[in-house]
Amino acid sequence: MANGLDNLVLLRNRRRTRIRKKVAGSAERPRLSVFRSNRYIYAQLIDDVSGCTLATASSREGEVQKAGSACDVAAAGRVGELLAKRAKKKKISVAVFDRGGYRYHGRVAALADGARKGGLSF
Repeated sequence: MANGLDNLVLLRNRRRTRIRKKVAGSAERPRLSVFRSNRYIYAQLIDDVSGCTLATASSREGEVQKAGSACDVAAAGRVGELLAKRAKKKKISVAVFDRGGYRYHGRVAALADGARKGGLSF
């Protein structure tokens, strides 16, 4: 079983590398990077030119967990909205979406929809 799991991680990392060759962020248009674990989802706005993170949000934060479960699609939507709110404070309204090798489905799509709902466009 562990070998099958290792193979899935290897395939996701290959997809992620392929995506990263095409997607890059800047200060004007940062990269919205998504990481999804079995329990939580994390999102960052990254300026790849200077190599710094501009804003971050995750389902482990109290603001997201107070509203309900931290590991479902609704929580991912709340993470997207929270990230968009923090981006607005830094005057960021446009981003490039990096799905991190995950399928654009379920929690990843909900995070993107929440970020759009919060005012980010990509």
